[in-house]
Amino acid sequence: MSSRDQFTTKIGFILAAAGSAIGLGAIWKFPYMAGTNGGSVFILLFILCTFFIGLPVLIAEFMIGRRGQKDAVTSLKEQAPEKPWYFIGWAGMIIAGLILSFYSVVGGWILSYLGRALTFKLTNTHAEINYADLFTSIIASPFEAILVQGLFMLLTVVIVSAGIKGGIEKASTWMMPLLFIFFIVLVIRSLTLDGAMAGVKFMFVPDWSYFNAETFLMALGQAFFSLSVGIAVMITYASYLSKTEKIGNSAINVASMNIIISLLAGLVIFPAVFALGYTPDQGPGLVFIILPAVFEQLPLGGLFLTIFFILLLFATVTSSISMLEIVVAIAIGDQPGKRRKIAWIGGIIIFIVGIPSALSFGILADVQILDRSIFDFVDFLTNSIGMPIGALFISIFAGYYYTKDISRGELAASSTMFNIWYILIRYISPLAILIIFIQGILPLFK
Repeated sequence: MSSRDQFTTKIGFILAAAGSAIGLGAIWKFPYMAGTNGGSVFILLFILCTFFIGLPVLIAEFMIGRRGQKDAVTSLKEQAPEKPWYFIGWAGMIIAGLILSFYSVVGGWILSYLGRALTFKLTNTHAEINYADLFTSIIASPFEAILVQGLFMLLTVVIVSAGIKGGIEKASTWMMPLLFIFFIVLVIRSLTLDGAMAGVKFMFVPDWSYFNAETFLMALGQAFFSLSVGIAVMITYASYLSKTEKIGNSAINVASMNIIISLLAGLVIFPAVFALGYTPDQGPGLVFIILPAVFEQLPLGGLFLTIFFILLLFATVTSSISMLEIVVAIAIGDQPGKRRKIAWIGGIIIFIVGIPSALSFGILADVQILDRSIFDFVDFLTNSIGMPIGALFISIFAGYYYTKDISRGELAASSTMFNIWYILIRYISPLAILIIFIQGILPLFK
């Protein structure tokens, strides 16, 4: 125990855990999901689902990790001796590695855009740019796709190899505050545009015609996946947490920060989109195609666009280091001296596994698995199958394998708060996870 690295402060842990949750899901996926599902009603349902469905599972992962004080596999082996629950840790490691293999591809795209922004090649300063064609050319170029994917993985490996205190905690404690500061700057700029209030109205004045089962399912899925639960990442992070810390408060802080960043992302994008005559239902291309076109129409638009891609990179890196960390934590076990070596080996393997995803929009575009590109198939395998199954077993373990006394002692909350969590983790969260899982795999049978 004494030789094992730990977070030095509670805020360091919260920022690292929040950084894991606040990634592409909050800044890239949330705006386009809200934009294509009616805005305000989707956002309201997303907030409710985060607190009543995602948060209980997050607390469960914190409980398992903090109680075990070891990597996810060893922790579950010791807490459930001679039981197969430790497979949750192995499954989480594999799923996290697979997610990182295609997540690093998107991280590479962000590096490409940031590089162009820093060299003034992302706005129409010298020549007309078709942003849709630019995006297509970036993701289809084999050399550029693999190069920037490799650079993104290199950045991730360097941080993780430095350890919890010197790497993950240090990176999170300066990247996350900068993330908030940059967002506030961009929100102020966006809200001062003529016509910006139409975007604010879209986000906060409900259009109840969108209140239907489909919008609920989309919000439920977004809330669940945006908290990084189901792959034992939060079990791993909580294992580096002192037993004196209150995990309920930490979990609420993480969930709240995730919601706040998601809303700030919306307040950057939607007022600008409406003010400059675009529509919000642009789908995944909203950040990479529509946003550059929006920013180029603003005074100092190139500067603000550069700031946006810097903060998008920060958010992506704080998530990627958490996914590599679970792989490293399980691989090194109780031998922390192997961290640097394992981080590099794990990073190289994940990079190689991700190459087909990086090439799936170019030379491997014709390769289809279940009518999906390689990139989309790995995304589907992890997000629609792996994560829900992992989260379901985590909720069952915490809700049914733990005795009520163990859970009450670990959570250290008031009777009312504990009873609410206990009902949610035993009944509501598992049911919601099953709904997400069934909804996710339904396309396989069509």
